[in-house]
Amino acid sequence: MPQGKPAVVPTDGLTTRQRRNRPLVVLHTGDMKGKSTAAFGLALRGWNQGWSIGVFQFVKSAKWKVGEESAFRALGRLHEQTGEGGPVEWHKMGEGWSWTRKQGSEEDHAAAALEGWREISRRLADQRHGLYVLDEFTYPMHWGWVDVDEVVSTLRARAGNQHVVITGRYAPAALVEAADLVVEMTKVKHPMDDGQKGQRGIEW
Repeated sequence: MPQGKPAVVPTDGLTTRQRRNRPLVVLHTGDMKGKSTAAFGLALRGWNQGWSIGVFQFVKSAKWKVGEESAFRALGRLHEQTGEGGPVEWHKMGEGWSWTRKQGSEEDHAAAALEGWREISRRLADQRHGLYVLDEFTYPMHWGWVDVDEVVSTLRARAGNQHVVITGRYAPAALVEAADLVVEMTKVKHPMDDGQKGQRGIEW
């Protein structure tokens, strides 16, 4: 795709402008780090275009402050004060349940994840945001907490020009098929292979 030009122009009856501005479902999956990082980079571009950004984290603990959260909250305040960029909302589903799942039962976590998805569905119906970042949303689908077919049908039926980016490992096949852009992060090397723990500014 040199200079951003497609290799083939489809005969779908759409103009170049109509085809260019189609809302996308983007999926970042695979075992390697960088899935969320890439999604937040996309959200920065959207913010710069004046889009309303909605971030919904499904696995990270509510007590874990990632660097992107602080940055996007600051960008949200900048928009409120100056009108620059777009509005930003950042939500952590499930009030802090994480990999360890120390608080609450699995049923509690599943219910929280499902309610998080229900809220996103309502926002899609209302056309609330220009870009939704559903961070680590593949896990509730993989664990059976959120119905994959419902997610796919909701995304396909969404109105307007709402872009959705979903991150996480174990992406269901139906979601991969429904997405417009799918990236699989594959590990070649990682510092942890040599026993190095995550560090500030790189992992969070």
